[in-house]
Amino acid sequence: MGEESLRKRKGEAKGGEDGQSNQSQEPQTMNLQKQTGVGLISGICMIVGTIIGSGIFVSPKSVLANVGAVGPCLTIWAACGVLATLGALCFAELGTMITKSGGEYPYLMEAFGPIPAFLFSWTSLLVTKPSSFAIICLSFAEYASAPFYPGCDPPQVVIKCLAAAAIVVITIVNSLSVKLGSYLQNFLTAAKMIIVTIIIVSGIVLLAQGKTENFTDSFKDSKISVSSISLAFYNGLWAYDGWNQLNYITEELKNPYRNLPLSIIIGIPLVTVCYVLINISYFTVMTSTELLQSQAVAVTFGDRVLYPASWIVPLFVAFSTIGSANGTCFTAGRLVYVAGREGHMLKLLSYISVKRLTPAPAIIFYGAIAIIYIIPGDINTLINYFSFAVWIFYGLTVLALIVMRFTRKQLKRPIRIPIIIPVIVTLVSILLVLAPIISAPELAYLYCVLFILSGLIVYVLFVHFKFNWPQKISKPITMHLQMLLEVVPAEEVTE
Repeated sequence: MGEESLRKRKGEAKGGEDGQSNQSQEPQTMNLQKQTGVGLISGICMIVGTIIGSGIFVSPKSVLANVGAVGPCLTIWAACGVLATLGALCFAELGTMITKSGGEYPYLMEAFGPIPAFLFSWTSLLVTKPSSFAIICLSFAEYASAPFYPGCDPPQVVIKCLAAAAIVVITIVNSLSVKLGSYLQNFLTAAKMIIVTIIIVSGIVLLAQGKTENFTDSFKDSKISVSSISLAFYNGLWAYDGWNQLNYITEELKNPYRNLPLSIIIGIPLVTVCYVLINISYFTVMTSTELLQSQAVAVTFGDRVLYPASWIVPLFVAFSTIGSANGTCFTAGRLVYVAGREGHMLKLLSYISVKRLTPAPAIIFYGAIAIIYIIPGDINTLINYFSFAVWIFYGLTVLALIVMRFTRKQLKRPIRIPIIIPVIVTLVSILLVLAPIISAPELAYLYCVLFILSGLIVYVLFVHFKFNWPQKISKPITMHLQMLLEVVPAEEVTE
């Protein structure tokens, strides 16, 4: 029984190695590995269920703030959906051409060698995934605290303490039991879909009643620049995060080489329609100014449309955001575990709890880094920080697809997309990364670049030359933590 459980945990760890992001990091994606013969409809449902998360309740305000008017705002949401669809098609070709686990890691390794691949792993573990966890928990804190501060913004100290508490609770739950985390996720996913449906249906009813005054002259007072569009894309694409992992349903799909691209072409535009309709619903009851002044947009919407049942909105949005955070921790903790096992992080992080067979040290490490991000950061800063870092590697990965069209011609490509698609995605990635730096430089971007490049020092010292003195220092620390947490290497659990 112990060996069977451990094999199950190892399978989950491999799922975490796939590098799934924010809203995509939900257990239902891993549960699908136990199924066979998933059809087209199931594939579409999985795409919709994993992408829709906390982002749609957080990003509308920031997208509008960057472009200044309703028309450009809705255009950005639609354009983000198009870019996510094109990017997902690129990853579908990569995923069926190189069938190794590890997200972008094996693609970068195959095209460019070990250094870019290691930098991706380094950045994922210490920047993108913990910051994603922090953003989602801050979103939860804003919506959970908003009803208690009617007419004003909740104090930042309340939001940050509540977000830190959420991280601690989620970390404990996932450290104690995989099954408990999975049950929690199923309930929270249902809550997420309920609130999305309520907002969309309410908006359609209001439009049918003639509430269209906020859409007249919708491009008036817009502020369009390369920088503002890039930052608006950052916030919009945050809500679509998860599009890059859709190729991992290949093994479960019936006739995957037909159904995978079809699932992407149908599923992500379906999410796009949902997102545009949700934004339209917001604008039916709020002017641009009112939406920007709202601390929690969905709460304001609920107060004006669903009164006296307006309490439903913050409750279900809180469920949705905490569900996204739980899914993030569920799989990304296992990514840390795999990195520790491969020697890219402390060996202790690859250890397994003796009693509960969970990668507890990896999950605790992940939660601790996320709390550090919460202390100095707010949601918008963290989203820009996250998006800047992640689009560097999205761009590099899609560029790898173009490079391998010429350097790896012998590789079998069951799905082969027109070359113009990866070219467009690569150019947009370059624009998204460079535009904010050139037109509105901030120190956060410099810190991010320096941190990514600091991975080169780590790579040279500890991966290339394999210096052993850090191991001598960490050995007694590992021993004491091992006794405290009751964890051992996975191999010993097997025995």
